[in-house]
Amino acid sequence: MVYVLITLSSVSIVLYILSFFMNNRMKELEEQLEQVSMEMMQSNYQTSQKLKVLEEELLAEDLTGEILKNQEKTTGQQPPLIENVFAMYQRGYKAHYIAKHTNLDVHDVQSLIQQWQSEGVHS
Repeated sequence: MVYVLITLSSVSIVLYILSFFMNNRMKELEEQLEQVSMEMMQSNYQTSQKLKVLEEELLAEDLTGEILKNQEKTTGQQPPLIENVFAMYQRGYKAHYIAKHTNLDVHDVQSLIQQWQSEGVHS
């Protein structure tokens, strides 16, 4: 009986000492969860920042469109830059060439040309 108690107590002491050197799985899991949470927060922040930039650009485009329409109504003609784009298009220049020479984006030039064609505006 004494041998059993000594054996059990020695095994328990060895296991107790080993428990300090074993990795705590809960701690690792908590660290992983914290890391994922931080990544999600960063991703959410970056997405919200990109959304703000897009909203500002969209608002700026809307305001620019309204200003151009108001300018057309008050002057009866289009701004010189737009007239230049239309004139270059009528001469047969491609949108990327017009964009390069007017310092506009190719998409903007294509939009102006499409708008010009759909409205039938020929100045």
